Amino acid sequence: MNILKNKLFLYLTEFFAGMSVMAVELGASRLLAPYFSSSQIVWTIIIGTIMIAMALGNIYGGKSADKSPDPGKLYGRILIAAIWIALIPVVGKYIVLGISALLIFTVNNNFLIIAAFVACMVIFVFPLFLLGTVTPSLAKYSVDSLEDSGKTVGTLGAFNTIGSIIGTFVPTFVTIPAVGTSITFLIFSGILIVLSLIYFLTTHTGKKKVITSCVIFGLCCALGYSDSFAFWQKDLTYEGESIYNYLQVSENDRQVILSTNVLFGVQSVYMKEDGLTGMYYDYAMAAPLMVPEKETKDMNMLILGMGTGTYATQCKKYFGDMQMEGVEIDKKITDLSRKYFSLPDDVKVTTYDGRAYLQAEDQKYDVIMVDAYQDITIPFQMSSEEFFSMVKEHLTDDGVMVVNMNMRGSGEGNINQYLSDTISSVFGNVYTVDVDGSTNRELFASDDADMMNVLQKNIAKVTEFDLRNLMAKVSTNAVAYSGGDYIMTDDKAPVELLGMRVIDQLIQDEVAYYKKIYETDGLQGLLEQL
Repeated sequence: MNILKNKLFLYLTEFFAGMSVMAVELGASRLLAPYFSSSQIVWTIIIGTIMIAMALGNIYGGKSADKSPDPGKLYGRILIAAIWIALIPVVGKYIVLGISALLIFTVNNNFLIIAAFVACMVIFVFPLFLLGTVTPSLAKYSVDSLEDSGKTVGTLGAFNTIGSIIGTFVPTFVTIPAVGTSITFLIFSGILIVLSLIYFLTTHTGKKKVITSCVIFGLCCALGYSDSFAFWQKDLTYEGESIYNYLQVSENDRQVILSTNVLFGVQSVYMKEDGLTGMYYDYAMAAPLMVPEKETKDMNMLILGMGTGTYATQCKKYFGDMQMEGVEIDKKITDLSRKYFSLPDDVKVTTYDGRAYLQAEDQKYDVIMVDAYQDITIPFQMSSEEFFSMVKEHLTDDGVMVVNMNMRGSGEGNINQYLSDTISSVFGNVYTVDVDGSTNRELFASDDADMMNVLQKNIAKVTEFDLRNLMAKVSTNAVAYSGGDYIMTDDKAPVELLGMRVIDQLIQDEVAYYKKIYETDGLQGLLEQL
């Protein structure tokens, strides 16, 4: 029986190949996100390398089909691609770490770009190159005559496109949130294996290939199933994925911590006992104290980028039963906030984009906290002059905006200078203060020229000793910011490139010590230090 006489099988091959390519592309973003972030730059690298692989595959597939029109070779390539994809959950994260460890001592600039590109090339180019051979090969096998060649090739293209569409939506909205990235790779690998096995079993060929592929796939299912990216960390309270993020909750006797798909850092923290967090949330609590002629317990606050509600919880703890609400785009984070972070039930959280929420609401607030930034993954739509103008419209006349900027940066035209200049073009008064022991910087903005004097007066009313001392420190260390010309707009906000520069600088600063050891004592000396 020659199954290739049935064109439906050929069309299904095209359909599932297109679907698998897109599924692997989306899986690639999740595999790389915990190490390189999920910024537009990383997406550009993923899309670019995959396009390279597909283009080379198209060329090779066409030449191979003309030279040796053996369908068994095509389905053999599909089988190899499937096995490679199945191996990604088993070894992919180790390859990423190995490449990063190798490059971090040899690359001085653009480390993240280069490391992400090399990791993409090593892990994803080969299987997608093989899948790129499918379309030209099937065109060779399915065209019976020149009279219907256009129709046949068009139908193949349509099946590929429809498969790609489904392969875009299913991982994002179904498999990754439901079962995770690892199983998503295994699911689509399994689909390709079944497709190849149908061919080989019906043609009574490739018996060894069938047995070998089934054994390897079985081992990958046993070894590759893992919802853990942070395999170097043990005893996590929760680890999982949502549509937007990789999520990790850990805890100790003092606190519960949330980390998301970022290179480093803590996104939310809950203190099990009374006390300050020791993080930027504490500094940001100066914002309510800058609002004149109003008790903090009577204020109305909005938090854009709610996370698990650290800022809301701390403000309620120290300032009384404030009226506050938050906006958080990831509902799963909100669910975690109720389960692990004791976010009070009376704090309303809307699942929405922060800027879109402002567009839909007309309420005014005494304090608006903007905390939607994660290392280089700053939403450009929440960094522009238009956005901050919208925030200002939602503040009372003497209201205060506080912005958490994750990376201080240095040198002319760094990311914080862009953000600060942009905000200064909207607000009359801007002050910044660096957070001790971190890369964070808090920015306070208002049209009230007396905001710092109000802070000093209200510090005296704070009864908690630690908070009063910290607020006095914020007041002393706050620096008035004079705006410049580095202004971001909806049309031009190069936040990813700006953030990448700061990350490179931070990485180089961190590894400088180990680089010196490597240069003087070699690999053996480095291993002894580690």
